[in-house]
Amino acid sequence: MDHEKYMRMAIAKAREGISNGQTPFGACVVKNGEVISCQHNLVWEETDITSHAEIVAIREACKVLGTVDLSGCVIYSTTEPCPMCFSAIHWAKIDAIYFGTRIADAQEVGFSELTISNEEMKSQGNSPVQIFGDFMRQENKEVFMDFIAKADKRLY
Repeated sequence: MDHEKYMRMAIAKAREGISNGQTPFGACVVKNGEVISCQHNLVWEETDITSHAEIVAIREACKVLGTVDLSGCVIYSTTEPCPMCFSAIHWAKIDAIYFGTRIADAQEVGFSELTISNEEMKSQGNSPVQIFGDFMRQENKEVFMDFIAKADKRLY
């Protein structure tokens, strides 16, 4: 699978979200080399704090595939999934997570993230999901820099 291609798609979605007044996060769900869904955060657009990029992408993937079982799928996330998103990934039975920046990076930008890492949740919850962190880290950090540069940015 072309992991860089799919992460670049997630990055492009995050940039699209920034230009639409959203926060700097993107996620793509891929199965057998086919993009099932690729989304950015919609928290402000939907006035829904649960509309993180991963959740929106998982919801769409479930609809597209007609199931809540996303076994065989991989999710590419510009930032390490928060505990809510990691739980959704686990419950959807997604095989693997590739993420760029870490939760600490989101905190440095000003987001009020919980500091529970994906590795810690995997370990404590005995989750089978594979985790590949710091994937294309520098490219993903640049998305945060774009967001920081916006005069009208909104955090949560």
